[in-house]
Amino acid sequence: MKKGILFVVSAPAGCGKGTILGQILKDKKFYYSVSATTRKPRPNDVDGVTYHFLDRTDFEKLIAEDAFLEHAQYCDNYYGTLKAPIEENLSQGKHVILEIEVQGAMKVRELRPDAKFIFIAPPSFEVLRQRLEHRGTETPEVIEKRVDAAKKELEMKVNYDYCIINDVLDDAIADFKSVVRAEELKIQP
Repeated sequence: MKKGILFVVSAPAGCGKGTILGQILKDKKFYYSVSATTRKPRPNDVDGVTYHFLDRTDFEKLIAEDAFLEHAQYCDNYYGTLKAPIEENLSQGKHVILEIEVQGAMKVRELRPDAKFIFIAPPSFEVLRQRLEHRGTETPEVIEKRVDAAKKELEMKVNYDYCIINDVLDDAIADFKSVVRAEELKIQP
C-alpha cells in the first residue's frame, strides 16, 4: 500500500477554504485532521468535528506533553495539530489534510518537508470583507482585524507550493483536485 500525502492548507478567514474542503473530503481517500483550539465555538461548530475545543489549561498541558505537530496563537487563541492521527492515516494510505494558519504551516514545513502546501486566496480584499460580513458571526471590529490579518497572511503565500484563487467555487475545487492528482502522479525517489 502506498503511503498517503500530507497536504497543508491555509487561507485567511472568509476565503472559502472550509467550503472547498467540504467538497474535497467527500472523497474517502482523504482524512481531515481536526485541529484543537481555545477559541469559543460558533453556533454551528461541533466539538471533535469542527475543532477539538479545549480550555487554555488543557491546551498548554498538551503542548508540554509534545502532543502537537505544530501549534500557534492567532487572534488571541491557540490552534494546534495533533500528531498521532496524522501518522496513523498516512500509513493507511490516506491523504491527510491539515487546515492551519500560516504560522503553523511554516512550522510544519520545517518538520515535514514531504508535505505539500496549498494557499487559498480571495480574488480581492473587498470580496473578502463582503464574505466575512455575510457570515454574520463577527462584529465589525473583528472583521477589520481579520482583513488586516489577511493582508499579512497573503504575503506568506510565496512559501507555499500552490496558490488557488477562490473566485468561482467550482473552479477552485477543480484546481484543488488537480493539485492532488499531480502530486499522486509524481515519481517518488
